[in-house]
Amino acid sequence: MIYRGFILAAAAVLFAVPALAQEIPQATAPGYNCDFQPSCEVAPGIYGKMSSPVSSKFNLSLGGFVKLDYAYNSVNLGANGALGSLQNGIPKESSLAGQQDQSIFTARQSRLWFKAAGPTFRGAKTSAIVEVDFYGGGGSSNESPNMRLRLANGSLDWTNTQLLFGQAYDIFGPAISSTIDFGSGNKTGAPNNPRVPQIRLTQRVDLTPDNALRLVVGVQNPVQDSNAQSGSATDTWGGTPNVAGQAMLVSKTLGVAPGYFGLSLNSLTAGFFGLYGKQDLGGNSKSVDSWGYGFYTFVPLLSSADGKSRARTASFEGEAYLAANQSVNGATAGAFVGPTGARTAAKGYGCYGQIILYPVQEFGVAAGYGRRSAYDYGSYSGIPNFEKYNSNMYANISYDLNAAVRVAVEYQHLKTKYGNVANGTGNLAGLSDQGSADVGRLAAFYFF
Repeated sequence: MIYRGFILAAAAVLFAVPALAQEIPQATAPGYNCDFQPSCEVAPGIYGKMSSPVSSKFNLSLGGFVKLDYAYNSVNLGANGALGSLQNGIPKESSLAGQQDQSIFTARQSRLWFKAAGPTFRGAKTSAIVEVDFYGGGGSSNESPNMRLRLANGSLDWTNTQLLFGQAYDIFGPAISSTIDFGSGNKTGAPNNPRVPQIRLTQRVDLTPDNALRLVVGVQNPVQDSNAQSGSATDTWGGTPNVAGQAMLVSKTLGVAPGYFGLSLNSLTAGFFGLYGKQDLGGNSKSVDSWGYGFYTFVPLLSSADGKSRARTASFEGEAYLAANQSVNGATAGAFVGPTGARTAAKGYGCYGQIILYPVQEFGVAAGYGRRSAYDYGSYSGIPNFEKYNSNMYANISYDLNAAVRVAVEYQHLKTKYGNVANGTGNLAGLSDQGSADVGRLAAFYFF
């Protein structure tokens, strides 16, 4: 019974993922249509014969990486200071934390993933991924970290169409900055950090042999647009699912160049993205809109000679957006402004740019800048110590010793400017109107 329960639990993982999974040939048997049915030997929910290994049915694979970080922060960024986080802004210069420094080792950014290539369905390849790291449950101890679900999604992939369902990256804001801290530019112009439950449809429309449109539309969980999900009379509740989308031109005319952290080679991409939803507020006579729109581009400046090597390549990635009521994913500095009963959505805008250079295959350099700003400072009347802006200037180098081991060094300068300055508590104590941090980081990876 224990063995059978283990097999069932492992099988459940396979309902959840990315495109590009490989199809595994299915056994054939008289009377079965293996293309229409999930599989000749598979019934929904129960995958394969209980005496057979799951891996023989779905080509289950696993991977991830071990990552050790050492970070030195010129201010005390708290228990999660290894992330260089701007979650609550940089501590004011006048606060106790702003006058301390910090030295942290952590391995909590290590990750583990499971991928599966499953049976076909009406000509579509099916696949799944589950990925975890160790920042879950609010646990802050490096000695007893908690597992956190990052990705858990399944997909059906046809030649030009993909249907994805599960937990995946937010559709709003495609940019992901290549910072070694894996903050990915969150709160500073590249807010694509949250992973939210969703269902999305991606369609490629070929225009010419070298040019295509990539259209994405999806419905996703609205939790990222609120401070809390409770029934308090002064809190938020009743958020409707957000509708989000992208419309991008993808072109092969400039070849390909390294993208995020040099882990992928991407083509010229340019287009727009957006999001819309609604949310009820306690005491308000009407709901508040959540929305955002922006422009994204990726440009191969020096393309790969053969489409595979990173040697002598360079790329630029940039993004700009305007948004409202998207505080948690970093697109706006807050959720709401105005007095109780007449609250409106807080607005913000952001911009981000990054260059990645690989002089040789093993050695990479990345440098960039991102800034997120509150829109219309006057609308924040009555809100003490609101964040006028957060910014992040960074540069890093990485070197691959072999296919498994990578070492990297990074410098970041983080800054928060505050408005309506008041003597608060904790990191907001004192009357300073800003906080800044210099961050040095060493990291070692083992990819498996």
